[in-house]
Amino acid sequence: MKEERFFYQPNIETGELTKEDTQHAVRVLRMNAGDTIWLMDGKGTFFEAEITVASNHRCAYRIVKEMPQEPAWKGHLHLAVAPTKLNDRIEWLAEKATEIGFDELSFLDCKFSERHVIKTERIDKIVVSAIKQSRKAWKTIVNEMQGFDEFVRQERSGQRFICHCYEGEKPYLLDVLKPGEDATVLIGPEGDFSVDEVRLAESLGYQPVSLGKSRLRTETAALVAVHMMQIVASKTIKE
Repeated sequence: MKEERFFYQPNIETGELTKEDTQHAVRVLRMNAGDTIWLMDGKGTFFEAEITVASNHRCAYRIVKEMPQEPAWKGHLHLAVAPTKLNDRIEWLAEKATEIGFDELSFLDCKFSERHVIKTERIDKIVVSAIKQSRKAWKTIVNEMQGFDEFVRQERSGQRFICHCYEGEKPYLLDVLKPGEDATVLIGPEGDFSVDEVRLAESLGYQPVSLGKSRLRTETAALVAVHMMQIVASKTIKE
């Protein structure tokens, strides 16, 4: 039995694969006219399609069947993280978090940030690859970097949390997440958020939380937070 091949087509009505996907379908997978491919629009629908034209420069298709998908979790899951100094770590995070499942990824420019610029186009490509591999019907939104103050002052629905390593009583994130609600979680740089950043976030309604007793790297902490949000958000679907 042939493996189903998924391609990301945000503009499904074009009737043709992108140049990059055409190269992969025709040259790598050696697909021909008459072969079946599977498309995802990143907005909640899968499509069964038949290739009608397959050449080195063009791969056209016709839609055979439209398959709207049910959400795998309830609520909008938003991770905001200060990028690591090494690109490969934040790219790894984007890939693995997408495989687990969440809705939106933002990047924070903080006082102690080691990186103040990030190529979101590269991150977006990694996210697209991950949704195809993990068969996600919705594509994670990737936002441009924002200053910490600007980000936390914006209106956001649902629960809001900030993870930091300063002492004090902080509840475990998994214990305070509410199933079915939107959730935004902030993860700081390797040097943590500054005291002033934590105070500002708290004054604007962000609740300080803990991810456990271990001291985690930025990308590890971010992935743990996504996993916790996903576990709780998925409960409402199963119930």
